[in-house]
Amino acid sequence: MIPWLEGKAPFPPLESALLEPNGLLCAGGDLSPQRLLNAYQHGIFPWYASGEPILWWSPHPRMVLDPAAFRISRSLRRCLRAGRYQVTLDRDFAAVIRACAEVPRTGQDGSWISREMQHAYGQLAQLGFAHSVETWIDGQLVGGLYGMAIGRMFYGESMFSQATDASKIAAAHLARFLEGEGYGMIDCQMKTAHLASLGAREIPRAEFMARLRALVAVPWQPGRWPVDGASQPWS
Repeated sequence: MIPWLEGKAPFPPLESALLEPNGLLCAGGDLSPQRLLNAYQHGIFPWYASGEPILWWSPHPRMVLDPAAFRISRSLRRCLRAGRYQVTLDRDFAAVIRACAEVPRTGQDGSWISREMQHAYGQLAQLGFAHSVETWIDGQLVGGLYGMAIGRMFYGESMFSQATDASKIAAAHLARFLEGEGYGMIDCQMKTAHLASLGAREIPRAEFMARLRALVAVPWQPGRWPVDGASQPWS
């Protein structure tokens, strides 16, 4: 049995999260900006199917990616150098999260990115905490990703691709931008082969939390990222 959050009740200790399913911590609460920001600062994120109560997670181990360790394959490097695309930041957050919700995914029936979730993260984007990266080809949005930024910590949420390597292009430009801005870690949440191929690795929850606490404590101001902040050509 997991705890149920009522009103402004705090999250339970991370150590009480279940081993199976890995990281399930509690249920209930809401998706207000205050609740979500508190969750992310404590290594917790929401993930649940439509029609379910809100479920909160903190898995162990945790999949993370150091921006400087982003792995670029030969084929992706050729694509990056060719530059037949445009990458922007925070140009169209709503379109990116909607595309992430609508793109078909193998083995999944529907999407966890419900309208409720889209609205919640849209609010955080307006407040300068949630951000999007967009890949454009001939003026069409063909790939991208979105996530959260607090201090010098970035939390990846979801990505989509409608053209070859479009989401990887966005991720590569994001990693380079985050490294340049002094971000120390990207939270990838759960292990997947795709994330591992990009250089992500698993670390113990305790190590993740120690690094997270230091990174979110860095003084900063939320706000929109510059649209052309990640648009530099690839050498």
